[in-house]
Amino acid sequence: MTLTDQEKDRIVEMAWEDRTPFDAISFQFGIKEQEVIEIMRREMKPSSFRMWRKRVQGRNTKHLQKRTFTEGRHKCSRQRSISNNKVSKR
Repeated sequence: MTLTDQEKDRIVEMAWEDRTPFDAISFQFGIKEQEVIEIMRREMKPSSFRMWRKRVQGRNTKHLQKRTFTEGRHKCSRQRSISNNKVSKR
């Protein structure tokens, strides 16, 4: 499968986020977890890749089957809708 630079950037961005599961990347781009790891290895500096791998290995939030919650995501009690966000304007 040939990916554009924009698609690779988005995959790296999604993989870097702790709460985005590999299943979401697979659903959106049609690639498996191992392929995501290979893309991360190619597109990142070696030290950044090692740091990411260490952080992601065994992380429950990166695998839907291991998650303790079924839907939704964490939302800060102080977070408001984007148009009415007062916290960021302090």
